[in-house]
Amino acid sequence: MQNLELRALKTAVGPDLSCSIAAGECLVLRGPSGVGKSLLLRAIADLDRHEGDVLLDGVSQDAVAAPLWRRKVLYVATEPGWWSDYVGDHFPDCGGITGDLEKFGFTLKCLEWRVDRLSSGERQRLGLIRALSLRPEVLLLDEPTATLDSVNAEFVEDVVASHRREGMAVLWVSHDENQARRVATHILRLSATEAVAEVVS
Repeated sequence: MQNLELRALKTAVGPDLSCSIAAGECLVLRGPSGVGKSLLLRAIADLDRHEGDVLLDGVSQDAVAAPLWRRKVLYVATEPGWWSDYVGDHFPDCGGITGDLEKFGFTLKCLEWRVDRLSSGERQRLGLIRALSLRPEVLLLDEPTATLDSVNAEFVEDVVASHRREGMAVLWVSHDENQARRVATHILRLSATEAVAEVVS
């Protein structure tokens, strides 16, 4: 079954986009800055207005309440948002995150930290762990390793891959060609006028 389908999806920038991502697949978006990759992710997550349609398991985005859609089709920005002073306030259910915390070198003690003491890399890693803890059906990643060193970037790739094996579909924006080829089942190269699909062998 196809998890996510885009039908002539159009934002303020870039070409119309029609494609699908099945459960367990990872589609990587590539293209120059300003071509609209982040806008596409935000449109898919129902955060920005757009033309065309997005469907999850055949159900249109328009037919699903926005908060429920955004939990199922979850957008993770390069700099995740934080709305409370302490890390733990963002993890109401800590039971399912211990394994992911450990993979990134954290312990449950980090839930007692103040958010303002986190480095940009810690924010990015914890933001991803927070997103994964919600068990979305589709994960939309906007440069999730942009502030990370190579070791932590590899951890991100491994953790996301493990969730993909459980059936989660992933749409990943990456500026790194080597990373794209490591994580993708398909690559979509965007320009101002077209989108060219490439299957990764």
